[in-house]
Amino acid sequence: MINDELIWQSLNKNFCSFKSKVQTHNFCRHEMNVTGLCNRSACPLANGRYATIREEEGRCVLYIKTIERAHMPNKLWQKLLLPRNYDQALALVSEHLEHFPKFLVHRNKQRLTRIHQYLIRMRKLALRERPTRVTTSTKVDRREARREQKALVAARLAQSIQSELLDRLRQGTYGDIYNFPETEYNAALNDVQEDTVDDLLDAEDTNDHLVHFVEADLEEEEEENPAIEDLHNDDLQEDDDATSLKRGRHPRKDQPPAQRIRAEPTKRKKKKRRVEIEYDDEEEVLEPPQLAPPLQIS
Repeated sequence: MINDELIWQSLNKNFCSFKSKVQTHNFCRHEMNVTGLCNRSACPLANGRYATIREEEGRCVLYIKTIERAHMPNKLWQKLLLPRNYDQALALVSEHLEHFPKFLVHRNKQRLTRIHQYLIRMRKLALRERPTRVTTSTKVDRREARREQKALVAARLAQSIQSELLDRLRQGTYGDIYNFPETEYNAALNDVQEDTVDDLLDAEDTNDHLVHFVEADLEEEEEENPAIEDLHNDDLQEDDDATSLKRGRHPRKDQPPAQRIRAEPTKRKKKKRRVEIEYDDEEEVLEPPQLAPPLQIS
């Protein structure tokens, strides 16, 4: 049989792994201790009826010690999840700790109030925006400092070059300014282009009065003049007969005259192109010839 008084005398006078001694008080580091002090009424090991409240993942949990399970240490504490509402949680604690000592009931309600308050504060802090701290290496800081120095030197050099160029420009070293405004420059270019277009149009108008050469279509002429084509075929036939007589070849008598005619080539010889010249009729005022004065015979 477990005797709470014997357990407390052994722990108080002898060694306890959860006891922490200081000059003024003795503290208890057991996680189920209600007050955190090492005394007879608050010791979780020397009390058969014991209860405490803890916070787990943002919720309040009531742990009740059942002495009937003392032979099973892993099942010694009964776990009861309390509601988020403070009033309902207080009512549930009073209901389950009805037959417990008043000291334990009062201390558990105080723990419930304190845990409920800091949970509310944690939720408010989570909603508030806070600055985040970021670690920076000294190597990066030195590199950025060198870059700033180089940029400052480059800026000073650019300013000195700019001032020197402005001084030379005021002294007349470079003459006139060549960076004309873009809009005025484009407008001047457009005016020049318009003048060139007008000159080209005037030149075309003057060229209209000159002689025009028109290329004639040979195929249309041949279709219009079939007699010329017949004469051309007769000339070709006579030339062939003359060449055959010179070589000693006589045309066969039994061969009809139509067969002796040389077959017309598939590809017609390309004739020389004709060029027609058109003249514009312009009335010219002809002055009458001046007659020589009559000779006077003396």
